[in-house]
Amino acid sequence: MANIIEIKDINAKELDVYAHLTHAQLMRHDGGLFVCESAKAIEHALESGVLPVSLLMEEKQLKSNAKIIEKCGDIPLYTAKNDVLEQLTGYRLTRGILCAMRRPKAKSVSEVCKGAKRIAVLEGIVDPTNVGAIIRSAAALNMDGVLISPTCCDVLHRRAVRVSMGTVFQIPWARIGNKASDWPENGIKELHELGFKTAAMALDGNCVSIDDEILLGEEKLAVILGTEGDGLADSTIAACDYTVKIPMGHGVDSLNVAAASAVAFWQLAKR
Repeated sequence: MANIIEIKDINAKELDVYAHLTHAQLMRHDGGLFVCESAKAIEHALESGVLPVSLLMEEKQLKSNAKIIEKCGDIPLYTAKNDVLEQLTGYRLTRGILCAMRRPKAKSVSEVCKGAKRIAVLEGIVDPTNVGAIIRSAAALNMDGVLISPTCCDVLHRRAVRVSMGTVFQIPWARIGNKASDWPENGIKELHELGFKTAAMALDGNCVSIDDEILLGEEKLAVILGTEGDGLADSTIAACDYTVKIPMGHGVDSLNVAAASAVAFWQLAKR
């Protein structure tokens, strides 16, 4: 049973993980932590074997989240009324619950790609909301895994996890490269060595439509999506086997990257 602790001092050191440490600091704190927000995301994390460190919960949420509390075992559960929690965290909690968790062991690219037919690759996407939405679409629309470039937002960012509805714990993912210079040259080379054809979602004079029969017939395909605004780097597009466009009407030239990902995954996934 969790050790329920009523918050008396919002500046208490043990609450730093929720109030004072940035995401980057959490990644280095106590062997590597992240904060998971919302009951559904926490449930998915626990089901996947992620280890909880502590809980922060609004008092009135204790009863409705009894199963989560039980699954978390004997860990600190900090609780207070919502106005106190808002002072602590600086924002209104989604459904009144946060959980500090240990970062799971990172997977390798080869682990994520083993047996995979369709992989999503995210290049330099820095908005955690977009990252979370793309991962949710990848999981829902039959992609086999997600790879993120070294300059991409961390998949375990609090907002990315929440927006993904916890699907970050249901679909395998890995970083493709450890430093910015590893992508695109080394990363795309690695994908080719693993047997993947690469499809850059971009616009240029050599585009093929997303419903191209040859493209759809590829046995193993990595679908590469670029950063907000600028899209994929020219060097990435040049290194890919295909440049792929989504046909659009009314003179619209592009979609938000999260919306584009859902269209691409639906069309290109092996169903």
